[in-house]
Amino acid sequence: MLDLLKVKNLAIVENASVSFAKGLNIITGETGSGKSVLIGALNLVLGERADHGAVRAGEKELAVDAAFSLDEHSALDAILEEAGLPPCEDGTLLVRRIVSATGSGKCWLNDSPTTVATLRRVGEHLIDMHGPYDHQSLLAPAFQLSLLDSFGKTSAAKSAYAERYAAKAALVAEREELLRDSGEGIDEEIDRLTYIVEEIESAALTEEDGDSLVERHKEACNAQAIIEDGNAVAEGLTDGEDSIFDRLAAIQQKLSELKRIMPAAAEWQEEAASIAISVQELSRAVAERVTQIDSDPDAVAALEARMELVQRLKRKYGQSLESIAERGAQAKARLDKLLSRGKRLAALDGEIASADAAMRAAGETLRAARAKAAKKLASEITKELKPLGFAQSQFEVAVKPCEPCATGMDEAVFSFAPNPGEPSMPLAAIASSGEIARVMLAVKSVLAEHDSIPVLVFDEIDSNVGGEIGRAVGEKLRRLAATHQVVSITHLPQVAAFGDAHFAVSKHVSANRTMAEIRPLEGEARAQELARMLGGSDVTSVVLAHARELLQASARG
Repeated sequence: MLDLLKVKNLAIVENASVSFAKGLNIITGETGSGKSVLIGALNLVLGERADHGAVRAGEKELAVDAAFSLDEHSALDAILEEAGLPPCEDGTLLVRRIVSATGSGKCWLNDSPTTVATLRRVGEHLIDMHGPYDHQSLLAPAFQLSLLDSFGKTSAAKSAYAERYAAKAALVAEREELLRDSGEGIDEEIDRLTYIVEEIESAALTEEDGDSLVERHKEACNAQAIIEDGNAVAEGLTDGEDSIFDRLAAIQQKLSELKRIMPAAAEWQEEAASIAISVQELSRAVAERVTQIDSDPDAVAALEARMELVQRLKRKYGQSLESIAERGAQAKARLDKLLSRGKRLAALDGEIASADAAMRAAGETLRAARAKAAKKLASEITKELKPLGFAQSQFEVAVKPCEPCATGMDEAVFSFAPNPGEPSMPLAAIASSGEIARVMLAVKSVLAEHDSIPVLVFDEIDSNVGGEIGRAVGEKLRRLAATHQVVSITHLPQVAAFGDAHFAVSKHVSANRTMAEIRPLEGEARAQELARMLGGSDVTSVVLAHARELLQASARG
């Protein structure tokens, strides 16, 4: 559940804190008092787009904090772990969002910085928002289909179909590309690609054509100097008269005599012997390397020609050996495709036919799952509509075939007959906004029993209804609140009376600034608020008595 929501410098709210209760939380207030600010704050918590214009005038930034307590949080912990964030310790999730007046923003989950995208992913598991205009989405075929899939838990069948649909689409796209490749200019492209492939392959580039080639060229250009200096080094180490090795031999002889009268000299003799061995090894290494130097002028010319070839390929195909190889591989793949396009086109026809059959088989499986769910969904929505003023209504969900697309081979059609004796017609054709709002509440009531989202928020779900229907809406919300935490912004006292907790939003002017405040209501204060909702500013004793009766009746209900 949502335990706490703190709002600072958002629109006309300077500083507000709301501790929500379990069950049904009611929020009321006069038009323009700032109730919508709470919805805006919750949207920020859910990762919706931030509007820097919402920062309270004169302030640098706005901040929204929310604390959730969750009984089941394994799915959220998986998302948090993937994002490198700490898990929900003891089932607690902390959300913080800051938006500056300049447009920048920051967000945190469990006190660790994160991205808005991650916040949005987490938010999808926390709160289901329903606003006063969302019921219009119920008229859209795509939304109706998504509701049916959600109710029928068709995700496995839907994923299987989507995979096969994508496989067929990829084959069709390949075929279309090959058909385009049969047009004018293809022969020229084949010639161009053939030249590229032959030029790169004939060069037979290896790792030796990298830095090693430059080093070998440098050696070849300085061969004579390297040979002379190398021989001089070898001569000074071991080969010449009075070489370092000869001197070390004499030193070892002296140390051998010295150790007879000075035992410590034995260790020095061993070290001198080790140095002599190192000198021999160094001389041998220098001499061996010098013999590998090619002073032939033809070798220099060959290396220069190789360097020129490599540089030419780099200028044409990339600034590294890897880039050249990659360009050659791409050209070869494209060339092979063009040369074999006739054969591939013939093969594709069969592959597309097989892919189409597999897609349609998966589509039929998905259709069967949807058809089965449609009957049950229609029955449950019809049942939920009866107490909402549609005692004799009939709700129908039809699954009709359509051309295959990414979501399947069907469309869902929601039809409604609000009065007995009338034929069912699509919702868009017969329903008023008040009727649609009640249908949406019925749909939400049905789906809420099948999803795991813990918090449901209704922003004026009771628009365009009143009287006994308002009471029915309140009863429906209370019933939803038995399994979910529900937050409802309402203008109907008949609905507000059913709240387990009641918060009033009001505004006043202080120091020439408009301020909104949110306060919890209990006892007589709550009756006063219902009386205001019933009779406006003229709260008479009769109206107040009616408000108390509403509270008593809802408590009994």
